[in-house]
Parts: sequence; structure tokens; C-alpha cells
Amino acid sequence: MKLFDIAKKIPRTVWYLGSVSFFNDVASEMLYPVMPIFLTQVLGAPVFIVGLIEGVAEGTASIFKALFGYWSDKLQKRKPFVVAGYGAGAVAKIIIALSYAWPTVLIGRVADRFGKGVRTGARDAMLNAASEPDNRGLIFGFHRSMDTLGAVVGPSIALVLLYFFPTDIRKILYYAAIPAFVSLFFFFFIREPKPKPSHAKLHLLASIKDFPPQYKFFLLGTALFSLGNSSDSFLILRAVSLGMSVVLTIAAYVVYNLVYALVSTPAGSISDRIGPKKVFIFGTLIFAFVYVGFAFNHHQLYIWPLFALYAFYIALTDGIGKALIGSIVSPEKIGTGYGVINSVSGIFTVLASVIGGLLWSFVAPEATFIFGAVCALLSLFFFLQIRSSV
Repeated sequence: MKLFDIAKKIPRTVWYLGSVSFFNDVASEMLYPVMPIFLTQVLGAPVFIVGLIEGVAEGTASIFKALFGYWSDKLQKRKPFVVAGYGAGAVAKIIIALSYAWPTVLIGRVADRFGKGVRTGARDAMLNAASEPDNRGLIFGFHRSMDTLGAVVGPSIALVLLYFFPTDIRKILYYAAIPAFVSLFFFFFIREPKPKPSHAKLHLLASIKDFPPQYKFFLLGTALFSLGNSSDSFLILRAVSLGMSVVLTIAAYVVYNLVYALVSTPAGSISDRIGPKKVFIFGTLIFAFVYVGFAFNHHQLYIWPLFALYAFYIALTDGIGKALIGSIVSPEKIGTGYGVINSVSGIFTVLASVIGGLLWSFVAPEATFIFGAVCALLSLFFFLQIRSSV
């Protein structure tokens, strides 16, 4: 399919939401490489505080994704949640830039992740509403591409700013707030249709219980897979432990994001033709292969193709998984569906990072990746049970 034909199949609302995600991710990824330096060297926080802040922040996002996704279903309104969530993220970046002690950074990071929890389920529901069965994968893949392009541009800008302001990290934090506020501009062009009457049950637990068996298989598979999907920081640590310089490791991470951005849209288009389940399962197999590669590779040269393959895994599963959920959950409960999946994935990913760290420290670095590969292969039992309507 030609690029022009693909562009014509993407509704205007999806272009606007993709632009929001692009600029927001530019802002977030500008912070990523400098935040540990800011905390430890500027504010004088000990290293364990960095892990504490990220753990509490990510846990906050995981808890609230299901709740706010459900509320967006209950009200049958999505845009207010999405605007509020991205707005909270923009304000949070100002809070972080103004911080003169690590507890203030914690407040900023919690506010940022709280905003992610507010917006995620409702935003994915808006994307699903803008799609049809024949372009759902394309739409979610395109959105992932736009979001991930921000993850390419953001660190690149941060590296340039570090070159010009090597001793003024706080100035970089202020600059990072600019694209976050620019992202809010696109909401002026998004018109949400009037809410339709909903017959969904009014209690969150009852709503989850009432989901179809296909969704529950996906939920169980996601929990098991996420238990082994530890933080990408372990991939970076593995690269450094094999002798790669910090600069080359960051470069490999940028390559990973670039491949992810380039592959996500065509992967979504392919899933529309052959079905999202097949693409998703193939992506899960790639994850297992990559983790085995990180476990047994002892040469830094192979880190580059492993990072590139890792990008293929996420391009074939992230947006595709949301398209798959959209094919098995009714529109009136789709916000809850996305929110619950995101919450479960987030909570089990935090557990995965704890387990991965313990295995790394007390067994061997290889054990972290072997555990992740085994969890991925076991999760296929649940994913193979799914029968989508596509």
C-alpha cells in the first residue's frame, strides 16, 4: 500500500491525536536522559531515590488507568479525560523544572504519571471510535509511530542542549515544557461526537466480569507476559556491561525508537489484512528471541541488531494489541477494556523490574532475560485461545 493511500485512510481526529502524542513524547523524552543527572548531581539525591521516584510514579499511572477508563465509559465522554491528562503532564514538567529538592520532583513525576492514568483509556477509546474493522490496526499503528517519533526527537534535542548547556540542566527542563504545552493546542481541532446512551453496568468490577472470554484470555496472557517484561533499563545495562560506551548505548536506544516508529504503521496495516492476532503472536515470539539473545550474547556488536529486533517486537504488539482489544470489546465499554489492560500491564511490569533486579544481582544478568523469555512463551497459551472478530 502506497504512503498516500495509507494517509487517506487515517481520519483527521487520529492525525490530531497523533500530533498531541508526538509533542508530548518529545517533552517526556527530553527529560529521560537528564533526569538522573538532575536528581543526583544538581539536587544531591542518592541513587536509590531515582528508583523510588520512578517506581512510585509508574505505580500511580497503573492504578488509575482502569478507573479513569471506566469513568470515561460511564460518562460516554473521552475528550475531557484526554485533555486533563495531557494538561497534567505539561504542568508536571514545570513543577520538575522548579524543583530544588527531590520530594518536589516526586510530586512532579506523580502528577505526570497521574495524567497518563487519566488519559490513556479514554484516548485509546477515541482512537478505536475513529476506526473501522478494516483500518483499526493501521490507526493504532500510526498513532504508535507518531508517539515513538517523539521518542526519537526528544533525546536528540536533549543531547544537543547538553552540548550547549553542559552545566545548566535546569534550563533543559524548562525547554522540555515547551513541546508539552504545544501538544495541547491540537485539542482545539478535535470534535468529539455527542455521547450515545450506554447500557453498560455501572460498577467497575461488574463491568470487568461481564467482558467476553476472549478479553479475559488476553488479560491473563498480558499479566504473564508483563511479569517477565522488565524495564528497558536492563537492556541498557546489559549493553554497557558488554563494553559499549554510554554515548553508543544511547545511540542504540535512539535506533530502537526509530525502527519502532518506522515499523508500527505498516505493521498495523498488515494486521488489518491478516488479522491482529497473528501479528501480535509473532511479535511475542520476537520478544522471547531477543531476550534469549541478550542472555547469551557476549559481544557488543550484536547489541545493535538485538535493539532493532526489539523494536520490531513492540511495533508488532503495542498498537496491534489495542486493535485486537477493539475487535473483541463492545464500544460502550472499550475505555474500561483498555484501562484494565493498561493497569494490569503496568502493575506486573513494575513487579517484573523488581524480579529482574533481584535475578540480576543475586543469580546472574542472564537470568533476568531467561525469565522474561520463559514468561513470554508461556503467555502464548492464553493468546492462542483468542478468537477476534477480524
